[in-house]
Amino acid sequence: MTEYIDILLLALVAGFIGLRLWGVLGQRTGNEQPRDPFKPREPAEAGDDKVVPLPRPGRDVAPVAAEPAAGAGDSRLPGLTELRIADRDFEVDSFLEGARMAYDLIVQAFARGDEAALKPLLAPPVMESFSATIAARKAAGRTLEQTIVALKQAEIVRIAMVGRMAEVSVRFVSDMISVTRDRAGDVVEGHPGTVRELTDIWTFAREPRSRDPNWLLVGTSTSA
Repeated sequence: MTEYIDILLLALVAGFIGLRLWGVLGQRTGNEQPRDPFKPREPAEAGDDKVVPLPRPGRDVAPVAAEPAAGAGDSRLPGLTELRIADRDFEVDSFLEGARMAYDLIVQAFARGDEAALKPLLAPPVMESFSATIAARKAAGRTLEQTIVALKQAEIVRIAMVGRMAEVSVRFVSDMISVTRDRAGDVVEGHPGTVRELTDIWTFAREPRSRDPNWLLVGTSTSA
């Protein structure tokens, strides 16, 4: 009998961890479009250290840099109270933890062209745009290498209830190396030794009352 109880407890713990990961990541709608999250803040020099941008499907999320950022337990950000009323389980720290993981997963999966890994994390319009960009890259015989050297900052800059959907925008500041190679393996964009600082805002969305705990990436924009 004890063995059965141990097995049941292990199953419950595993289920909780899985839900925690997705719940942390998600709180995003799916109607926005991704922009060029890896666009450098300054023009590339001599064209050999360009950062390959992510696709932009339709429209970007409006810039929100002027709004105060929210950290752990911060209730100053407009919209946070409304979100907590709609979703009593929403926690800033947990959400940001998931957002950081999502940022890393999406950046790496996009570089690999791993559409299977991207699909559960992106809203359908965003996924379509990413897929088109990945297909074009493969057709050109090019490969992309993206390395996040450091994710220096991740903070909430906007929370809004849009109809039944909750939207949370996060500003990411990262140091990244981006290299594009041709069929022969020669570098055509970027440089393996060049690190660029990138500042991007990604918007995630989710319907708080939905049984699906996942947040989806619905839009991206460049921070002002």
